[in-house]
Amino acid sequence: LEEKYIEVNKLAERIVVDPVTRIEGHLRVEVELENNVIKNAYSSGTCVRGIELIVQDRDPRDVWAFVQRICGVCTTTHALASLRSVEYALDIKIPRNAHLIRDIMNATIWIHDHIVHFYHLHALDWVDVVSCLSADPAETSKIAQSISDWPNSSPGYFANVQQKVQKIVDSGQLGIFANGYWGHEAYKLPPEVNLLAVAHYLEALEWQKEIVQIHAIFGGKNPHPHYVVGGMATPLDNNSDNAVHIERLMHVSRLIDEATDFVNKVYVPDVIAIAGFYKDATYGGGLSNYMSYGDFSKGDIRDVDQYRVPRGVIINGNLEDVQDVDPTLHTDVQEFIDKSWYKYGNTDSGEGRHPWEGSTEFNYTGPKSAYTQLDVEQKYSWLKTPRLRNEPMEVGPLARIMIAYAKGDADVKQLVDDTLKKLDLPITALHSALGRTAARALEAVLAAKWMREDMDELLNNIKNGNKITFDRTKWEPSSWPSGEAKGVGWVEAPRGALGHWIVIEDGKTKNYQAVVPTTWNASPRDNNGVIGAYEASLVGTPMVNEEQPLELLRVIHSFDPCLACAVHLTDLESNKQIDIRLG
Repeated sequence: LEEKYIEVNKLAERIVVDPVTRIEGHLRVEVELENNVIKNAYSSGTCVRGIELIVQDRDPRDVWAFVQRICGVCTTTHALASLRSVEYALDIKIPRNAHLIRDIMNATIWIHDHIVHFYHLHALDWVDVVSCLSADPAETSKIAQSISDWPNSSPGYFANVQQKVQKIVDSGQLGIFANGYWGHEAYKLPPEVNLLAVAHYLEALEWQKEIVQIHAIFGGKNPHPHYVVGGMATPLDNNSDNAVHIERLMHVSRLIDEATDFVNKVYVPDVIAIAGFYKDATYGGGLSNYMSYGDFSKGDIRDVDQYRVPRGVIINGNLEDVQDVDPTLHTDVQEFIDKSWYKYGNTDSGEGRHPWEGSTEFNYTGPKSAYTQLDVEQKYSWLKTPRLRNEPMEVGPLARIMIAYAKGDADVKQLVDDTLKKLDLPITALHSALGRTAARALEAVLAAKWMREDMDELLNNIKNGNKITFDRTKWEPSSWPSGEAKGVGWVEAPRGALGHWIVIEDGKTKNYQAVVPTTWNASPRDNNGVIGAYEASLVGTPMVNEEQPLELLRVIHSFDPCLACAVHLTDLESNKQIDIRLG
C-alpha cells in the first residue's frame, strides 16, 4: 500500500510522490502547492517499454502473444488490439461466434477490472478502514438493506467482519491495511459506511477470482488467454470432453449472472452510497476533452455505426458537438517526444508522428537518482505524448460515458440521469475524480448487460448448428496482399482507448506501435507546453495535509493508472531486462 518508501519528499518546494502505489507499474508525480492547492503538476513514467522492438521481423500471426505480455492485468485487451490490427491489414473478417466470444471476454475484463480497481486500488482513498472498528453493526445492516437486497447484510455478518479487522489491528500486523492515512481530515464517511465498504472489499477479493474462469473456458487460461488471427481457437463441441461443451457453456452463463448480481447489488450501490458523502469533492476534472474509439459492435468490428460504445470526441466539455476520430488518419493521432526520453531519427523534439511512421528509439537524459527533482524544462518521462489533432485527450470510462450521453444513447442516459437524481447532482458533477469513479461503475452495469446478450446469441447459434469460431481462408501468407500492408486495431480497454498499429511487409512485421490509455492520460507536456489529463486534473486540487497527499492519490487513482502498459522496465547500465538462474 502507500508510502513506506514514498514518504512524501520535498524537493525544491515540490511535493514528490514516487512511486505512486495501488496502481499497475511505476509512476512519479511532482506537484507545486500554493495555499494548500496544487498549482502545477508533473507526471512521469519512470520505466521504459520496448515490446515494439521485440516483435519486429516476426510473423504477424504471432505478434498478439508477445504484445499480450505488455501487461499482466490488461492482457486480453492487448491481444485483441493486436489481432484486430493484423486482421485489418490483411482484410480478414472473423466468424460471428468468434466475435461474440471475444466481446464476452472483453466485457469480462471490464467488469473484473472495474470492481478490483474500486475496492482494492481506489476505495481506500475514500474509506477509512480503521474507523470501521467504532461502527454499530446493526446500523450498518440497516444501511446495507436500505440500498440493496444483497443477502450478506445481517448485523451478525458485519459484526464478524468488524471482529476480523479488530484482530488484524490487535496483532500489530496490518498487512494490506498497513500504510493508509487513517484518520485523515479528508475522510468523510461515518464508521458504519466504512464497515460496509470494508466488508465488500473482502467479498470482492473472493468474487474476483470466479469471473476470470470465463477466460479460462474460452481462452484456455487466465491471465494471457489464447487467441488466433482469423477468429478464436475455441472448439465448440458437445460431444467432446476436450472442447467447450454444454456444461462449460452453462458454467459461463452462471458466472455472467453472478457478475451481474455483484455489479448491481454490491458495486453500484456502494459507489452511490459513498459518493453521497463526497458531493463537495468537485476537484480532479482536468481537461474536459474526451475521446473514445468505440467498441462492442453488434455487427463486424468495422461497423462503427453498430457500436454499443460509440466513437467520438468532445472538446472543452461541449456536449452539443461530438466530433469524429479516425485512428487511420495521420492528422488525427500523433505522438510527440519533446518531453519524452526518445528520439525520432536525428531529432528529439518538435515532430509528431502517426504510429504507422512511429519508432521506439531510447534517448534517456534524465536524473540518475530518484532523489533528484525532474527537470521539467527538458525531457522528464518515458511516456510519449499522444495528441488528437494537437489536442490532449482524456480516455477511459468517464470519456466513454460522456460521449455516449452526448450522443443520446438511451441506456447511458437513463443510468446517468437516475444516478445523478439519487445524488441530487448536475451532469457537470461527473467532471471530477468522483465522477470518473462513478462512470466506471455505470459501465460495469452496461458490460454485464452486453455480456448476457452476447452469451444468449452464442448459445442460440450453437443450438442452430453454427459452431464455427475460426476462418482460415486468409491464414497463409500466400493469400496476403503483395508489398506493404498497414493495419490498426482499436479496443476500448477498461482504462480507455487502446490502439495497436502494424506495418506488414513480405509476410513479416516491419513496424509496430502501441498507444495505450495511460499514455494518453499520463503523458507529459507536448511541443507547445500543453499538459495532459493527469497533470491537468491535479491542478486546482486541495491538499489538507501536504505530508499525507490523500487528495492527490484520489485524483490519480480515479484514472486507474497502468504504467506497465505505458512503460516497461530495463537496466540502463547493463541493458538486462531479466536474469533467470536455474539449478
